[in-house]
Amino acid sequence: MSAGHPDHALAGRIEQGIHRLDLRIYWEDTDAGGIVYHAGYVRFMERGRTDFLRLAGIRQSELAAGPDGILFAVRHMELDFLKPARLDDLLQVTTAVEEIAGARLVMRQAVHRSGETLVAARVTVAAISPEGRPRRIPMPIRAALSGGDPPAASG
Repeated sequence: MSAGHPDHALAGRIEQGIHRLDLRIYWEDTDAGGIVYHAGYVRFMERGRTDFLRLAGIRQSELAAGPDGILFAVRHMELDFLKPARLDDLLQVTTAVEEIAGARLVMRQAVHRSGETLVAARVTVAAISPEGRPRRIPMPIRAALSGGDPPAASG
């Protein structure tokens, strides 16, 4: 997929190695008091990680269906809830790679409102086979996530 692909407009942007995804809080994201339910932040961060990979040229559906069959699974999350988000807030999810080693990818994520951090997270993702066994992260993916050349886009 080329950088000018239409769904890239929905996928946020990468600036100096940090992925930024803007989103709005809707009623479905909140509890009865209009405050974002804690599990909502996990969904927002999943979107951030997925769109970061997409903009780096890594399509998870193609990776899973490919000859090596690699899936990414969250292995560990540390979340620090600092301040609440509310109905109608405009938020930004940031994602950055902290470490790539073997089958492990560690990412720093945060959810911000007007530059203020609401939630900070450290997420460890494991590359696994469809059977659930660890798989070393291939060099083209490592390069793409480290700011090198992205993997070749497929048709």
